[in-house]
Amino acid sequence: MNDRIRVPEVRLVGPNGEQVGIVPIAKALELARESDLDLVEVAPTARPPVAKLMDYGKFKYESAMKAREARKNQAHTVIKEIKLRPKIDPHDYETKKGHVVRFLKAGDKVKVTIMFRGREQSRPELGYRLLQRLADDVEELGFVESRPKQDGRNMIMVIGPHKKKAARGQETETA
Repeated sequence: MNDRIRVPEVRLVGPNGEQVGIVPIAKALELARESDLDLVEVAPTARPPVAKLMDYGKFKYESAMKAREARKNQAHTVIKEIKLRPKIDPHDYETKKGHVVRFLKAGDKVKVTIMFRGREQSRPELGYRLLQRLADDVEELGFVESRPKQDGRNMIMVIGPHKKKAARGQETETA
């Protein structure tokens, strides 16, 4: 920017995007001072480098505002976790399923973990059946993002919300 540009000549672009041409750096700096703007190097690897006349403070402010707006519009995904055991009581299962339903309606992903202890580790099919049952029960709200897989003493499955359902759930909460 300005006096920090260390090349003999630059391809100059005017403040409105018009091509001025290849000019010596001294003349480019003079034009910048006359129009009360900054000389900013926009393509330093080009031969000769490309420099533009612009208000650098305004440019930095506008790019920061664009970045902030982009961050605001980003989808923020949250992963909630539910832990179960293979020998779960029917009422406890319904309670945990209700939590999963609530998380999916809010648009969050749910990581369902089944913890095996002792002899339960020799019967992973019990955990697999329980996860399949849960996936079938919440099928209208979410889809299985990652199939059930054994991870040491645990079996893990991730359920993600359907996009349309999650958006509709947020609309009813705000209304």
